[in-house]
Amino acid sequence: MNLITVEHNPSPAKLEVMGIDDWPIWAKEVSTFDWTYDASEVCYILEGRVTVTPKGGEPVLLEEGDLVNFTKGLSCTWEIHQAIRKHYDLK
Repeated sequence: MNLITVEHNPSPAKLEVMGIDDWPIWAKEVSTFDWTYDASEVCYILEGRVTVTPKGGEPVLLEEGDLVNFTKGLSCTWEIHQAIRKHYDLK
């Protein structure tokens, strides 16, 4: 099962249909931390660069313009290389 799925540069029309501009924004400086998702999350990276590594899995690089799905229950490590800002929606 893919715990992190990424769509690079989704169309503006898709983002509009999803209502992403109305989602809250989360921002964080360069840092490294562990995280476990207690809900599924969809996010759209507005700026920055981060590597998210699932426990026991392969690292996934996320950058500006990526639409990302994180599966509920995912435990991972976030390594923020450039300060990040993202819209997010928890399910």
